Amino acid sequence: MKTISYKRYGSPDVLQYEEVIKLVPGDDEVLIRVRAAAVNPYDWHFMRGEPYPVRIAAGGLRKPKDSRLGADVAGEIEAVGRNITQFKPGDGVFGCCKGAFAEYACASESKLARKPDNVTFEQAASVPIAAFTALQGLRDKGKLQPGQKVLVNGAAGGVGTFAVQIAKSFGAEVTGVCSTRNVEMVRSIGADQVVDYTQENFTTSARRYDVILDCVGNHTFSQCRRVLNPRGIYVGAGGTSDNWMIGPLTSAIKALVLSWFVSQKQVMVLAKASQEDLVIMGQLMASGKVTPVIDKRYSLCQVPDAIRYLEAGHARGKVVITLDWR
Repeated sequence: MKTISYKRYGSPDVLQYEEVIKLVPGDDEVLIRVRAAAVNPYDWHFMRGEPYPVRIAAGGLRKPKDSRLGADVAGEIEAVGRNITQFKPGDGVFGCCKGAFAEYACASESKLARKPDNVTFEQAASVPIAAFTALQGLRDKGKLQPGQKVLVNGAAGGVGTFAVQIAKSFGAEVTGVCSTRNVEMVRSIGADQVVDYTQENFTTSARRYDVILDCVGNHTFSQCRRVLNPRGIYVGAGGTSDNWMIGPLTSAIKALVLSWFVSQKQVMVLAKASQEDLVIMGQLMASGKVTPVIDKRYSLCQVPDAIRYLEAGHARGKVVITLDWR
């Protein structure tokens, strides 16, 4: 089978498109014939081994012990282990695995859900990490309720495009912040108001919000507090690449100290794989309440180019890897 692997940390140039022995699922795994995968910042941080704590997660300080890459996957069940009860060969599924950038991947059934028939494999593959972040950030951390006002900073990105639509499905009034070229797109996916950050700084406006989901991290909590209601919640869901893992910890400590003095809350969301949330996202997509925004599509051998494009920071929605089995 063909796969993308990396034997050392570095730029996308370290990625190799190679032939390896086809995987065999363990007793508690399913083998997925991959039809599509999605690229996330998660992937390039592991590829580069930056920031340094990522190398601990990758299992090697000098080089990765696990050479597989990719986490968001959608495809068809090829084979199942002896302990699998939820799926059978031929089922269309989507979810999380290790090594999604390959023709075949193994996954635990607890990290997968059935793909709705009216949802494409590309759409399903774009969901997991980005949608987990948006859903868990708004629902669990932001405690978002119907009728509340929410602002999504970075509304045109992978997490942001899901967040706008999920918030609307909750019955919230949504303001999206994006660049000029993305204003119409963000409005088209349901945002009630759109702020063009090249023309307006949302932290100095007269509007007030119950929840801010910040997918960018280009404003401090102190700045965002100006537009939060007295009991408002700021949810950090992103930041600069060098602060990807350390930033949330630092922010959490600052938030704890600041919470002693102010009524507003600052919390961080670190998405967790959840079969229940995959099912929820499947239902939202099947009903038409959420439609993944896909910017560009690449083939498996073009994964390095896909990561370069995502790293540039201008992707609208998701970047997807498509496998052609014809």
